[in-house]
Amino acid sequence: MARIESFLSTRLFLYPRQAGGRLYFLSNLSGRLSLYAMDEGGSVPEPLLPADIALQNPKLIGGEPYAVFPELGKILVMIDKDGDENYQPMLIPVEGGFPEPAFGDVFDGWRVHMRKSDSERNIVYLNAESRSESLHVAWRGRLDTGALEKLGESKWDAWIAGVNADHTKAILLDSYTLGDHVLHLWREGEGFSLLYGKPLEERAEGEEIPPNAIHACHFTAGDRGLLFLTALHEDTYGLGYLDLKDPREVKPVETVGTVHEGRGEMDTLEHLGDDRYLVGFNIDGVSWLYEGIFDEEDLRMRLHTVVIGEAPLDRGVLDSIHYDRKKDRYVLSFSSATSPTQIYTVRGEKRDQVAQHTRERPLGLDPKLLSPGEDASFESFDGLRISARLYLPAEELGYEGPRPLIYYIHGGPQSQERPDFTWFSMPLIQFLTLKGFAVFVPNARGSTGYGLKYTKQVDRDWGGRDRLDHVHAMKVLSRDPRIDTSRSGVVGRSYGGYMTLTLASRHPELWSAAVDMFGPYDLVNFMSRIPETWKPYFAIAVGDPDKDRDFLAERSPRTYIENIACPLLVIQGKNDPRVVEAESRDLVEHLRELGKDVEYLLFENEGHDVLKLENRVRCYNAITDFFVKHLKP
Repeated sequence: MARIESFLSTRLFLYPRQAGGRLYFLSNLSGRLSLYAMDEGGSVPEPLLPADIALQNPKLIGGEPYAVFPELGKILVMIDKDGDENYQPMLIPVEGGFPEPAFGDVFDGWRVHMRKSDSERNIVYLNAESRSESLHVAWRGRLDTGALEKLGESKWDAWIAGVNADHTKAILLDSYTLGDHVLHLWREGEGFSLLYGKPLEERAEGEEIPPNAIHACHFTAGDRGLLFLTALHEDTYGLGYLDLKDPREVKPVETVGTVHEGRGEMDTLEHLGDDRYLVGFNIDGVSWLYEGIFDEEDLRMRLHTVVIGEAPLDRGVLDSIHYDRKKDRYVLSFSSATSPTQIYTVRGEKRDQVAQHTRERPLGLDPKLLSPGEDASFESFDGLRISARLYLPAEELGYEGPRPLIYYIHGGPQSQERPDFTWFSMPLIQFLTLKGFAVFVPNARGSTGYGLKYTKQVDRDWGGRDRLDHVHAMKVLSRDPRIDTSRSGVVGRSYGGYMTLTLASRHPELWSAAVDMFGPYDLVNFMSRIPETWKPYFAIAVGDPDKDRDFLAERSPRTYIENIACPLLVIQGKNDPRVVEAESRDLVEHLRELGKDVEYLLFENEGHDVLKLENRVRCYNAITDFFVKHLKP
């Protein structure tokens, strides 16, 4: 009989880095995420942090989770407390030890992100979010002296998007909503000034500014210009160039040499040295990564070598990659729908020397029993193409007849479900197929990966047209003879939890069971409870809690919750700063007052995720047992 422990035996290997003949990486070898190191030639991984410290999901951190400084003999690690996301920059010896604050008590009361690091100069760039007011501050820190220098501050981000080679210039980016960015140039000794874009405060009421989506900025040789990713010329993103002597116009950069096919976005630009760059794409959820040469005179990026996208690094998702300039090689973490994260190194002139350093696999499970999924994209109610995948039980499992359906909704909402075994969704999807369920995973409008216009469709429309995408998908699925939509359950995390509650309460006829994981329930209360630094963004992107109170109430699951007809399981982390525990508790108490069938699973030592092994086992089993009970596969 299949057990969730089979999947959870596959340890995570994330964010690998090379330094001093050692491989460093994040892993949950002990059952909780921590930092480890091993010899490059292979050795037993060594823990570098005390066993009682659990690190956060690096996808939530918003920057580098750690950085190694070999000459200093130190590692800077971003540490919070059991998911509260109050990240603090802490130093440990390079051989491991007990963390100490890198900059004393300066960041007490702040949530800190490490945006960039320079291991040769012992420099880090930090963005700090106040926990008491809407204020972001950009800092440069010197780890050898402990000195901090303020680069700038803003209520909108002051995001450190690029730094030049000698650390005398930096790009600070303000983001009002996704893609609506303004760039400032910081110069040492001069402070920062507007470089490109029109600040929100200078716009006339109702003035529309085309979103530029500029990010991943890199200074070119001699600080002549900036090369970056942008959506100004291509909705699916491309390269842009800004002449720093005349920064009025962003010029398009032609990209040649791609060999992949399919729909997606350019999503990665990393500088390797001189005129060499890494350029990456997300194509139908799958990672492609190329080496290229940038011609600044002709404004052309010529891609010449595939690093990710061809066997054995194909049909999957790149977690992270690190380039070792001295040894001209890469270390990376990669996974797919059926393969857990593995650490690889890639070297050779043609990048064809690929070595796999880990051998993670679901314990005791024949790989033939796993579901690779199939494309299930469809046209929605208004003709818009919605990307989706359908995971069916393997034929070897012997199930007969139409399968009950689990409808899985990702979070964000501006995110994407991809064939990635790394985090919560894929082990759950695979476990559910083993139990006899069909699992449908859509990327409704508002998802990333399909162009900026597609992603922006959820701005100020939470629970609007994306909700209708899901309702229409159920009509499409009802025509598939392999699926029994009369036995359908819906599950989602974060925004997916919000959408789960919305669908279960506004379209109760569709569902026989529902699972909400830390989803917003009452948008007015939710927006009063989010971190102070998030409130300006949410007021624009979702709705102003004062001016748009009626609209937020109309889009809140709370308004319709009495209509819910199916049993509901609610899952929440006690320390969640994004969707606080009170949000789920209000939901559960309201439903119980109404006499509804609701169960509540609270994890006392988790935040906006479920990461610790014992909690993951309990969580996955609770969800699966709940659906088995009510959908009877």
